[in-house]
Amino acid sequence: MNIKDEKIDNGKAFDWGRTSEIYAKYRDIYPQVFYDKIVNRKLCIEGQNVLDIGTGTGVLPRNMYQYGAKWTGTDISEEQIRQAKYLSKNMNIEYYVSATEDLKFPDNSFDVITACQCFWYFKHEQIIPNFLQILKPDGCILILYMAWLPFEDKIAGASEKLVLKYSPEWSGAGEKLHQIPIPDSYKNYFECVYHEEYPLKVHFTRETWNGRMKACRGIGASLTEEEISSWEHEHLKLLENIAPNEFDISHYVAMTELKIKRS
Repeated sequence: MNIKDEKIDNGKAFDWGRTSEIYAKYRDIYPQVFYDKIVNRKLCIEGQNVLDIGTGTGVLPRNMYQYGAKWTGTDISEEQIRQAKYLSKNMNIEYYVSATEDLKFPDNSFDVITACQCFWYFKHEQIIPNFLQILKPDGCILILYMAWLPFEDKIAGASEKLVLKYSPEWSGAGEKLHQIPIPDSYKNYFECVYHEEYPLKVHFTRETWNGRMKACRGIGASLTEEEISSWEHEHLKLLENIAPNEFDISHYVAMTELKIKRS
């Protein structure tokens, strides 16, 4: 399903379904500390019902399933949900194809709503009333994000430049460590009770880093097959010249917890 938003990539259409197989293979990359930080907040654990919006291939529900929460995942892409169901086939996780703006769950269904790598895609003024209904009175929203640091990491910076060569409108470039911005529309209903931003290293091989970059919005989700092939050929040559067979890439993680305000 094509998505088009003037605030993202200058309105260039993209479709995560086009890259679902690559996404499933190469974007399950969060280190253990990423999950430990969530559990340390006593979130997404046993006794809680959690809704993961924009779940993609179910990376968050699958990796946090061991902590005992009851997970539900939704995504606008049928192909992403198909991958999520396949990868979760031995887990009791429910998945639904749905835009976040169209969610339909009973009132007071969830203790936590998680949004990982997807918060900026939503029409926030439209979804907030629904969040308030489907969350329990003491519920919260946990927003998560991880990105490479192109100005601090030579390999990441060179790869990012090559993405921009093929996809100059891509707005995912130039990341620096910062707090997740929360739209003003949340302030009347939610309060930020916690946020944390921290650097970390993520390990890759040339193959897995190429796959990770290929699965980004600026390449696999938006370019033609011919353009993707040309980019991949050039990217692999680049990695042969600048990267060893295995290496770490500098990233940062940001997490923000929003709690429903008490009336």
